[in-house]
Amino acid sequence: MLQVKHPPISAEEDPSLDATHLLAADETSVRYDGWRIVAVCFVVATFGWAFGFYGQSVYLAELHRQHGWPASLISVATTFFYLFGALLVVFVAEAIKRFGPRNCLLAGTSAMAVAVILMGQVNAPWQLYLADIALAFGWAGTSLAMISTTLGLWFDRKRGMAISLALNGASFGGIVGVPLLVIAIGQLGFPRAMTVAAGIMLVLVIPVVLIFVRQPPRQSGKPAMAGDAPSSAQIRARALRDIGFMSVSTAFALVLFAQVGFIVHLISFLDPVVGRSGAAIAMAMLTAMAVAGRVLFSTVIDRLNQRLASALSFVSQALALLVVIHFRNETLVIAACAVFGFSVGNLITLPSLIVQREFDARSFGVLISLLTAITQVTYALGPGVIGALRDLSGAYTLPFYGCIALELIAAVLIMIRGKSAVPG
Repeated sequence: MLQVKHPPISAEEDPSLDATHLLAADETSVRYDGWRIVAVCFVVATFGWAFGFYGQSVYLAELHRQHGWPASLISVATTFFYLFGALLVVFVAEAIKRFGPRNCLLAGTSAMAVAVILMGQVNAPWQLYLADIALAFGWAGTSLAMISTTLGLWFDRKRGMAISLALNGASFGGIVGVPLLVIAIGQLGFPRAMTVAAGIMLVLVIPVVLIFVRQPPRQSGKPAMAGDAPSSAQIRARALRDIGFMSVSTAFALVLFAQVGFIVHLISFLDPVVGRSGAAIAMAMLTAMAVAGRVLFSTVIDRLNQRLASALSFVSQALALLVVIHFRNETLVIAACAVFGFSVGNLITLPSLIVQREFDARSFGVLISLLTAITQVTYALGPGVIGALRDLSGAYTLPFYGCIALELIAAVLIMIRGKSAVPG
């Protein structure tokens, strides 16, 4: 079984904790260097999610429009991107430990830029897979596991707040990135717009990382805990046998399967319903509410039952999907997307907060990487399965009802806690 958090150890038992205690106290100061890292991670997340996550909806629509490829063909390539990325995400914690957060962030940003340029040049299906390989490297180096593990090197007491604030960049990427990308494509064409977008990312992100990301106050694998940390392989083996960890992983995997599949197909679904501009507004509203939801929750999440909050979020998304399926009024559909989006940001943040609360701090980086990989392997199938069901049934009704069922199943699973969970 995974170890629970240990009771506090005095400085007499471990003199190294004197410095650690001061470090934790410094986290409450606005002058603490870690808050600069939060700002850096916010910028990284903005581009990582704009191009690696929300951008998938744009790529699907544009490639379908330009080449007439079926949705299932493009969606399968998106599934490949997520599966390959999941293999890379497993080793994010080790990469940070070996190369440092600064080099890993630089590598992730560079890979993402290359991928965005390649995506704009795709003229054949095999080229789409090549672009997705590069995109997977970029996603692994700019998304949840990278950001959560990096911030874990600077934060202990305020880790949950730091992660929540930094991941607002993910939602900001959807709010700003998708509409701007759609506008740029309309003005410049798909290939040129993607090249310009990649250039903007490099100009904005690389200098920020070089200037602000330096040596962290604690090295990966050496948190403020006495005793030798178990190896990464040992942590993974124990996690896969732990009921509490697997209930979190499975529940979020099912929900993200539904959530990612829905978001990737959102513009294609709404285009004939409310038009391209209406679809872009719906996507922007969805991501704007994701920011609002995360900010609101960040002020109270440490005092809530985080598993119950997750279950309620899952149910709210299921209800929003029902409205999207059955109504064609533009205002109502956009409102339903807003309700769906209110939970989107929190479903990115909540797994990290649950892991931080319920499991040994020494395992945080490895557990987050493993959980991210598990959920990504599962939700990687979302776009492809939904695309295939859409092509077979001729509409999105059947696959979206499947998403509703997964959301409700996950709401039950998330309430199952293992023995390793800290009593709440």
